[in-house]
Amino acid sequence: MDKNLLIRFFEGQATTDEEMKVRKWMEASTENRRTYFKERKMYDMTLLLSKDTKKETVSQSSKKKFKFRKFIEIAAVAAITLVITLFYKNQERQEYWLTAQKISVPAGQRINLELSDGTKVWLNSRTKIEYPAVFADKERWIKLDGEAYFQVAQNIHKPFIVQTPKGNVEVLGTQFNVESYSDDSTFATALMEGAVKITAGNYQCQLKPNQMAYLKDGEIKVAPIEDYNPYRWREGIISFKDATFPYIIHKFEKYYGVEIRIENKAVMNYRCTGKFRHSDGVRYALRVLQKDVDFQFVRDEENHIIYIK
Repeated sequence: MDKNLLIRFFEGQATTDEEMKVRKWMEASTENRRTYFKERKMYDMTLLLSKDTKKETVSQSSKKKFKFRKFIEIAAVAAITLVITLFYKNQERQEYWLTAQKISVPAGQRINLELSDGTKVWLNSRTKIEYPAVFADKERWIKLDGEAYFQVAQNIHKPFIVQTPKGNVEVLGTQFNVESYSDDSTFATALMEGAVKITAGNYQCQLKPNQMAYLKDGEIKVAPIEDYNPYRWREGIISFKDATFPYIIHKFEKYYGVEIRIENKAVMNYRCTGKFRHSDGVRYALRVLQKDVDFQFVRDEENHIIYIK
């Protein structure tokens, strides 16, 4: 795979055909996926080191400064920012200021990471997370805006707390999924293993394995998990069961990073069930929906908008 094409893909500058080419290549073999993630890590590291590079090159020519500014602008598209740990040493002791690390996942992409305590986190498209470089307090606090899947490292002396725009999820050691985007009304938590306590406003509840909780009319509702497929997004699978057409389109916007406008009001009441591989792309997903729903779609490449007609 051409490295320049991969860089354009990471930057969000690849064309629709190029995106399809990269995704099909990545899905073709385990070796390709390893190469992809290796190049992604190298690209992310370049972004993380860019701040130090800027300090070292302030005396270079204006042409090089311009190129560097353009590089920073591209880095902003990837939106992965690391605020490094600072330290100060006096004669008798060292003091460390551990500042927050922030990651923002571009639309249409996913990221996985491991926190300092060994907790593994998968971040979905358009998700933002903020966490300390080291969990130095009695509690392990992180901030989440979006959707994430957690495998929390067990530590009974340090509860793990996920703070979201609509409520908090507290755990000791478990596997669970949280969805809470600040620009969306959804707040839902699904528990696979362990136990979690959820707080939203004046409401609290504790989940058992195979239960989910969601916010409805300002109250927390608890229900059994009947379908685990929706949580396979971290595997690159988009799954729906008896979902409304507008809901599916909304999910496509999040997963593929494209605006979709429904102009055909006749499709609003359709409900659909199905699975899609993220790597197949939005065009393929819409064509599959066309088998059950009568509509046409047109893509405005210049403005990156898809119209449902």
